[in-house]
Amino acid sequence: MNFGMLGIGAALAFAAMGSAFGAGAAGMAAVGAWKKCFAQNKPAPFMLVAFVGAPLTQTIYGYILMNTLKGVADTANGWLLLGVGLFGGIAMGLSAFFQGKAGAYASDALAETGKGFGNYIMVLGLIETVALFVMVFMMGVVG
Repeated sequence: MNFGMLGIGAALAFAAMGSAFGAGAAGMAAVGAWKKCFAQNKPAPFMLVAFVGAPLTQTIYGYILMNTLKGVADTANGWLLLGVGLFGGIAMGLSAFFQGKAGAYASDALAETGKGFGNYIMVLGLIETVALFVMVFMMGVVG
């Protein structure tokens, strides 16, 4: 069995799992924040959707890494493919998960105060940067 093929799938799978966990955490918080707004007869900020959707981009990064690994599968060492795909996917997935957790807190804060959207988006962007770095650096390892 070629263990490198597991790494190719792991790049996407772990990134997508992190996106699912992150979007789920942010989504649950957004729903709760909207509920509070409705209960207080305050306008419910639609912009919370941005916090919920932010972790989804890590799935795209996992897909890009997966395609890169597929492109070099014939020539690269199988253990290298396994390591890059597995650890790269996990790192991107963790970035997505914690981006979702931060998005959850941002949802609560924005719904409560109506202020700070730019600050909250900057924090999510910094967490996103981890996934981008991982994708680019892992592509460099195999490329």
